[in-house]
Amino acid sequence: MVNFLPRHIALVIWGTSNMRTGGDDIAQAMWLWGCEPVWEDASGRVVDFRILPLTLLGRPRVDVLLRVSGLFRDAFGETMRLLATIPKRLAELDEPLEMNAVRAAYPPRKRATGERRSEQTRASRRACLRVFSSGPGCYGTGLLPLIDAGNWNRRATWPRFFASGAATLTAVTASPRNSRSCYARASRKSRWFHQNQDNREHDILDSDDYFQFQGGLRATVEALRGSAPATYHGDSSRPDQPKVRTLREELVRVIRSRVLNPRWLEAMRRHGYKGAFEMAATVDYLFGYSATTRLVDDHHFEEVARSLLLDPEQRMFFQRHNPAALLEAAERLLEAGARGLWRSPQPATIIELEELLLDTQGQLE
Repeated sequence: MVNFLPRHIALVIWGTSNMRTGGDDIAQAMWLWGCEPVWEDASGRVVDFRILPLTLLGRPRVDVLLRVSGLFRDAFGETMRLLATIPKRLAELDEPLEMNAVRAAYPPRKRATGERRSEQTRASRRACLRVFSSGPGCYGTGLLPLIDAGNWNRRATWPRFFASGAATLTAVTASPRNSRSCYARASRKSRWFHQNQDNREHDILDSDDYFQFQGGLRATVEALRGSAPATYHGDSSRPDQPKVRTLREELVRVIRSRVLNPRWLEAMRRHGYKGAFEMAATVDYLFGYSATTRLVDDHHFEEVARSLLLDPEQRMFFQRHNPAALLEAAERLLEAGARGLWRSPQPATIIELEELLLDTQGQLE
């Protein structure tokens, strides 16, 4: 089992999910580090952490990078500081490097004086930074406005924009001016990436936040490493039966179970204007995942185009209740083809989408 554990993993942690679960994601990070919480008896709050010895842990410690949301940063300031302290403590342990990936990333101490000692101290401090969030007052990643603007290139734009966090990525224990380089240095080592979802009231094609965090982080690591990290999506909606799927498997599951489900389409049609908006938003988020991860296959685009837009009943519904949403969704699918995200679209499908686009534009005019 030890041989199959990752040495470096990146986790996305959101505020609302940890409020609902009581800190599942925090516990996951601490477990990977090989620590356990220390509780205050009177209040039941976590006030410190305890490092488990390797003899009790029975496995290597994992080097964990945390990308937390703006809400988590604002709501759990003390927890942020607690999590930021753990890698510093782990780096100082006298443990074999193969059993402590955090210590292995820590620069060796060298005899130095004066300015060299100051530089070594700064380098050691930066080597332990593992908890990052958006800059003060910033939330999300800012990738959605970039997609809407259309002025982007997948390999060049996504990583640079995500790494800057739409403002600055602020490490809890570092000044903002150092955060981007520190984040790049820490994320470059991540070969695994994981995010949990604690409920089934929504899915990854229900909100732009999922592709912004998952897709943005994956694209960043891919650009820095030259290869994409193994990306996983955790499902803890049933705490007694948690499941972990690859991000591709989760995308396919959502597309099959909801997006192409006739019962969902029928339910959305009952909601008129808002239902049409939700369908177009789903196409938008599917495009976002494709733009940042390239995990959406051609046949997914084909089936979405046929079921959501080109189906006669769907087309009539959109044109009656929300032609603007139909126009936006058709433009997104055509853009996917133009950018090579939809690699080999059926010529007939593209022609029908173009005709649909022209007809809808005429209707709106």
